Parts: sequence; C-alpha cells; structure tokens
Amino acid sequence: MHPQTYSAKAAMLIRRPVSEVFEAFINPDITTKFWFTKSSGPLEAGKSVQWDWEMYKHSVTITVKTVEPNKRIVIEWPTTVEFTFTAREDNTTFVSITDSGYDGTVDEIIADVRNSTEGFTLVLASLKALLEHHINLALVADRFPDFE
Repeated sequence: MHPQTYSAKAAMLIRRPVSEVFEAFINPDITTKFWFTKSSGPLEAGKSVQWDWEMYKHSVTITVKTVEPNKRIVIEWPTTVEFTFTAREDNTTFVSITDSGYDGTVDEIIADVRNSTEGFTLVLASLKALLEHHINLALVADRFPDFE
C-alpha cells in the first residue's frame, strides 16, 4: 500500500456552536488551554506559526494552507492535517481531523498513524471538556508524565 493512502483520523461531537469550536482552533488564547502551551500567533492562511509544548521541550512550525471560517482548516507539519467543522441543526459541531501524507517504512507509518490518532483524540476530548464544561483535563500535558 502506498504511504499516501495511510491516514490518521479522529472525530468528536462538541456541544457548542460551530463559530465557538472553530475559534478554539485558530485562536491560540483558547488552543493553549487544551493542546499546546504556546503559539507565535493565530492561524491565518499563508502564515507559518510556531507551536510549543513546553512540558515536552518540543516545538513545531506549521504552515497554514487553508482557513475557511467555521468550515475547514488545513495545516502542514510535515504531514497534512485537515480539520473539518460541521455545524448541526441542534447548535452542536462535529469536528473531524484527518492527518495524511506519511513517509517511511510501513512499520514507521503505522506507528505514526497510531500516535497521531491517539494524539488528536486527546485534543478533541480536551476541547470537549473545555468548551462544554469549562474544565481543563490536561490530557495532552498528562499523556507522558515521566517525560524528561
């Protein structure tokens, strides 16, 4: 199977309006409450943004490819990640994240897909707790408690 056919997927219903859920991903003042700890700026098409996970001493620079308000965000970091936001009639939002474009051996790709699926599932669960219940579960921060 060609590496381009492998992708990680995570999805979750967030019981908040699409504008609020979308804003949580583009506005680092909100995103830093459930995902990374620091950002060089908001997500805007054509911009590069640095995200930091200070507890893991890790940084990544992403390139924002697409921002369609309340509908879709596409970033590259080195894979391509697409966030889609589907507004529902009951004023909730279904968020789907697909991460694709992996490279390496089949074993490396499978490990990357597994790790990405797990990571984005934690991100969505953290977002759900924050927006629906105003609770910071620290799921991303607590994933690797023995990190040094």
